[in-house]
Amino acid sequence: MWIVLGLLGLVLVGGFIYKYSPGNTAEVENSSLEEREEMATQQTVLKYGLPVDSFQLVDKVVKSGESFGNILLEYGVGYEKIHAIATEHKETFDVRKLRVGKPYTLFCAEQDSSLVASYMVYEASAVAYYIFDLRDSGSVSRAEKEVTLQTKTVSGTIYSSLYQTLMEQGASVELTMNLANIYAWSIDFFRIQKGDNFKVIYEEQFIDDTVSVGISKIVAANFNHGDRDFYSFQFSKDSTYSDYFDENGKTLRKAFLKAPLNYSRISSRYTPRRFHPVLKRWKSHLGTDYAAPHGTPIMATADGTVIAAAYTSGNGNYVKVRHNSTYTTQYLHMSKFAKGMRNGKVVKQGDVIGYVGSTGLATGPHVCYRFWKNGTQVDPLRQDLPEAEPIKEEYKAEYLNFMRVQKAKVDALILEEPKPAQPSA
Repeated sequence: MWIVLGLLGLVLVGGFIYKYSPGNTAEVENSSLEEREEMATQQTVLKYGLPVDSFQLVDKVVKSGESFGNILLEYGVGYEKIHAIATEHKETFDVRKLRVGKPYTLFCAEQDSSLVASYMVYEASAVAYYIFDLRDSGSVSRAEKEVTLQTKTVSGTIYSSLYQTLMEQGASVELTMNLANIYAWSIDFFRIQKGDNFKVIYEEQFIDDTVSVGISKIVAANFNHGDRDFYSFQFSKDSTYSDYFDENGKTLRKAFLKAPLNYSRISSRYTPRRFHPVLKRWKSHLGTDYAAPHGTPIMATADGTVIAAAYTSGNGNYVKVRHNSTYTTQYLHMSKFAKGMRNGKVVKQGDVIGYVGSTGLATGPHVCYRFWKNGTQVDPLRQDLPEAEPIKEEYKAEYLNFMRVQKAKVDALILEEPKPAQPSA
């Protein structure tokens, strides 16, 4: 009995192997479409959606001085095809925007003992890539790697700096900057006290569930500063309405940022009497100098309209923005203006308007930030600046329900203690 069953099992298994054997072409041809697709999927290895087994792959990075044309000419693609792709598909991707250090892959076929590229795939970012079909008439298409979101948490008590504490907890620099940006209007991070603490829930993006491609957003956070809780919850209704609000529905933003950039230090404060380091005489300094590395982006501290983007021997390159009938700001000593900066341009809070430099009367890279209220220059750090609009009334009930759930999650987080220092050898 058992011998008969065993022989029957061998016959069935043998029949299955015979039917799906790669060499059994007759059975493959007679298979259903679904069976053929399944077999093809199992047998074909894909990269960027292209069959790897059909080509020889060449993986490289763009080198300094290398162009789209240089790359393809080396792999058998003619001038005519290169010119057609570069001109006819410019709206999909401008080949002049290939960047040094970015990876690309050539899918090549062997012809007369040389490799000729059939496809080129250029990785513009960790997620987005462009496929150049170099066959026949040629085409260009954009695609993205599949990205998944993972919800993560981090917490800690600060004994040195926010940056160092987050690094000790294994957080990224990007998360540190995002958290600082959210609280830029309500917390002065140069006055953080020992014992301040934070709890954060955030979403991180991954490719293949293992390769991080950056922070998607901070979902909710609490920053306890000077024994006072500063909650923040990200709430979005659509692509045009998204912001961070506290537990009462008030925005964390003020009408003005506390500073126009991520600065290293305040090198000179607003004062009616200061010894000028270049002119070597006493005069008023009606601005706040923020020292920062050359090229650091300078941001508009509030929404407004550019009323000057010019150069003078004293101010260097500067931008002046009128925000409303009450407030005007000015940003001096820029190395260069942001692209498109001109009189009449409307800017939003946080928009980059220029870059730190030392043009004009300046001894080192910094931005001199000037602030007018009702036509009189004042110290921006001493102003009781107005708040931005709270959450819209029609969204408030929905927001409060959402907030209560997120607040409970944040409050439930346990504060992580600093990791002990490893003993030296």
